[in-house]
Amino acid sequence: MGTMETETQNVQHRSFSIKLWPPSQSTRLTLVERMTKNLSTPSVFSKKYGLLSQEEAMENSKHIEDSAFASANEHYEREPDGDGSSAVQLYAKEASKLMLEVLKRGSRTQNGIEAHVPEDVPAPRETFFDISRGRRAFIDAEEAEDLLKPLSKPGNSYAKICFSNRSFGLEAAHIAAPILASIKGQLTEVDLSDFIAGRSEDEAIEVMNIFSKALEGCILRSLNLSDNALGEKGVRAFDALLKSQSNLEELYLMNDGISEEAAQAVSELIPSTEKLKILHFHNNMTGDEGAVFIAKVVEGSPALLDFRCSSTRVGEEGGIALVEALGKCSNLKKIDLRDNMFGVEAGVALSKALSSHAGLTEIYLSYLNLENEGAIALVDALKENAPLLEVLDMAGNEITLEAAPALAACIAAKESLTKLNLSENELKDEGTILIARALENGHKQLKEVDLSTNAMRRAGARVLAQAVVNKPEFKLLTINGNYISDEGIDELKEIFKKSLDLLGPLDENDPEGEDDDQGSNEDEDDNEDGLGSQLKNLEVSEDN
Repeated sequence: MGTMETETQNVQHRSFSIKLWPPSQSTRLTLVERMTKNLSTPSVFSKKYGLLSQEEAMENSKHIEDSAFASANEHYEREPDGDGSSAVQLYAKEASKLMLEVLKRGSRTQNGIEAHVPEDVPAPRETFFDISRGRRAFIDAEEAEDLLKPLSKPGNSYAKICFSNRSFGLEAAHIAAPILASIKGQLTEVDLSDFIAGRSEDEAIEVMNIFSKALEGCILRSLNLSDNALGEKGVRAFDALLKSQSNLEELYLMNDGISEEAAQAVSELIPSTEKLKILHFHNNMTGDEGAVFIAKVVEGSPALLDFRCSSTRVGEEGGIALVEALGKCSNLKKIDLRDNMFGVEAGVALSKALSSHAGLTEIYLSYLNLENEGAIALVDALKENAPLLEVLDMAGNEITLEAAPALAACIAAKESLTKLNLSENELKDEGTILIARALENGHKQLKEVDLSTNAMRRAGARVLAQAVVNKPEFKLLTINGNYISDEGIDELKEIFKKSLDLLGPLDENDPEGEDDDQGSNEDEDDNEDGLGSQLKNLEVSEDN
């Protein structure tokens, strides 16, 4: 058991260099798997006490892990200012102790006795309360009282609540308020997304006020207020709750009608964002002026790991303010700015901001009007930084062959790349072949490539297909909406004959293509030698 304990502690310290507690769900599942193996395979302890069947070992391991987690989490909550290391140690120690007790007791399936959890292993304590499942509907006072009964039970351990997908009116809110107030001292995660749907503005504002006052003073790690059409009035209705939050690590305000005024209210009401790691604004009406206020929030968030501000109507001025603020968040791993109107200058500003983001793993920059100048500046910056980049998304930016050498040089340098999206650009065959050559060698983790709608013809499609088809992890090549001839389609199917599911649909492909100043598509499809000679000087180079 000592080995298991040491290994578990090592896993915790490796996985949580930023925050040791709580463990992720994947880490908890890993521990269950390890305990199951220890309980069901021969060891020095099994020689002494015997083995459990695989099924019995799994059942016991789940209960042991739940119990160990509950004990460690309770310990952590009593001293939340620590780094979590003592909770990690208790988690491993408790799991080891309970596992040994199970082995000592021996298998309960021997002699036809049905397996069951030992009486003295504590039953797991629920920590997550969720009413979001099922039909999206209004909730009245009677149903609220019935649904929320578990939260009213003395000594419950609920630390996370999700009220999403159920619409609270005034009567239901008045039922919920004292219940929430009674447990707010133990809450760490609150999800109130989509909880006032279909209510009048006046009623919705009052409901938000009631919930805000009931939860005021709770010390939250995560708060989700998405899908509530908040606007400025809605944001300010949550002033009591927001003003009391100085330890937030995750804040979600997506699809909330966050205008300039609402963005200003957000920046005013949250007292501190120094611990903020995830900040998501998606599908709002923030605009340039609102983006300036969001930039202030970002600027005060040095620990930020994941920032999303997609589909928020932000133009050049707001874009520049945002990316300059992002430049001060050197811990960022994921940036999502899709579907805004940044333009070239904001793209160039972002390229300068990325110079200190060595840990960046995902960047989503599609539909930002970057054009060649902005795209080249960005991929040049990414090439020199972000060595662990896994996702590069630059779809819909009017990128042409001019930017292809810089793109290819960046891609060639990113061995960790798993997903590449350059769809809805104008790379044509020449640009596509440069990208394909960049992917040919290495890139063993590559899973998805999307170059749909790039005016690509047979030659480019063939070279790209050959570059990715044998990658060990590859899942999908999407090249729909191009100008690939019928012969080219047959060629693609032949290349993917052993794994046709890796080739995406081609129902929007146009074999006839468009009129082209350089000649007919038949010339481009069939004259492979001519195309090859044109591409001789378009090599991928580290100096590009």
